[in-house]
Amino acid sequence: MKTSQPCFLAAFLCFATLSRAEVKITPDRLDNEHASPGFKFPHVPAPLRGDAAAKATFTLLDGQRDGNGGDLDKLHDGRVPTGSDEPGANFFFRGPDGGRLLVDLGSVIEIRQINTYSWHTDSRGPQVYRLYASDGKAADFKAQPKRPDDPAKAGWKLLASVDTRPKDGPLGGQYGVSIADSAGGLGSARYLLFDIFRTEDTDSFGQTFYSEIDVVDRNAAPEVAEPQLTEAVEIDGGAYRFTVDTTEAPDLTEWSHRELIPAMQKWYPLIVKMLPSDGYTAPKTFSILFLNSYKGVAATGGNRIECNPSWYRTQLKGEAIGSLVHELVHVVQQYGHARRPNATRAPGWLVEGIPDYIRWFLYEPQSHGAEISPKRAATARYDASYRTSANFLNWVIGKYDKDLIKDLNAALREGRYDPELWKTRTKHTVEELADEWKKSLEGATAP
Repeated sequence: MKTSQPCFLAAFLCFATLSRAEVKITPDRLDNEHASPGFKFPHVPAPLRGDAAAKATFTLLDGQRDGNGGDLDKLHDGRVPTGSDEPGANFFFRGPDGGRLLVDLGSVIEIRQINTYSWHTDSRGPQVYRLYASDGKAADFKAQPKRPDDPAKAGWKLLASVDTRPKDGPLGGQYGVSIADSAGGLGSARYLLFDIFRTEDTDSFGQTFYSEIDVVDRNAAPEVAEPQLTEAVEIDGGAYRFTVDTTEAPDLTEWSHRELIPAMQKWYPLIVKMLPSDGYTAPKTFSILFLNSYKGVAATGGNRIECNPSWYRTQLKGEAIGSLVHELVHVVQQYGHARRPNATRAPGWLVEGIPDYIRWFLYEPQSHGAEISPKRAATARYDASYRTSANFLNWVIGKYDKDLIKDLNAALREGRYDPELWKTRTKHTVEELADEWKKSLEGATAP
């Protein structure tokens, strides 16, 4: 394994001597098979809610945040991912060099413990960093030491050097690190500095998915951030698994057990079969979270679906399940992962039109949710996205090509979509098809 940073010892890592005692670093790891949403390790405490880091200010000093991940708030929001590949629920760096994070606790406190958590199926799982602390009172204190400055020469103390990469075998899994002092406290500090390194440099996927950073005040008692989760639900005898997090919407828990979970169990494998492509494997896990902070209806990032509880409460007997069938299609699509040279970007109207086609014409055709009204027929556009594009796709499938969705999906996922595909499949350009489709709408709705 190649690395671009000094090689630290794994296992129990290293010890930094402070004025009172020794800093003990306890690492824990659960492999991909045994990792679970609760982050329950044999030795490292479970993540906390309301710890000293919850109200701290996190600042990026060096490096660049990966836009596919969450922002710095994900590191101290008291929430942890419910799946092993949820970029939006983690913070991670972009590029080859990692970076530095500054944590300002707001005032000097007596720190009892510092815990860090991460989770990924591959090389983004392990943690590699140096941790410094300061009360900000040293004469030579420098508040924001950037690379290549040595914090130890700018009023900071090195607390720990952490490297949880296993010596042998795969890197993936769920990792926890607990940093504590044998005397019961790490001392007084206001500032913490995490100097973070990548786990490998053989490709661009060596930046750790950091899920949470907890700082425990000796004089406070935070709560364990154990989410109110349904049990991890199996699909097809364990071929797939998913979780539903109703921590912030406990009133939706019973509905999720009664209606949501059975629908997801049935429709996820069906969608996987509808949208195949050569060499592609759909995500084995996904999660559905009801978050008060999310103000839309629902959105999918990777295999994580975020939902607005307020909207769902009004739609439990209406569009609730159908909207999540739409989001399941996004979990399976994964159109942003094409790595072939000169890959084309998937048109947005197809990215959203295909999920709405599966929703309105296969899952709930009886609702007629994608019908075009007489008033809209003349102005309907095939590329208007969502329901309108779903209607267009359904018309083309019915008249010209019953396998259109499968072939469109493969081209979009592989980054080779071209408008010529329509002519190849139907002998008509997409514009010609659109004109014929609109005439059929006008004819169907004429008095």
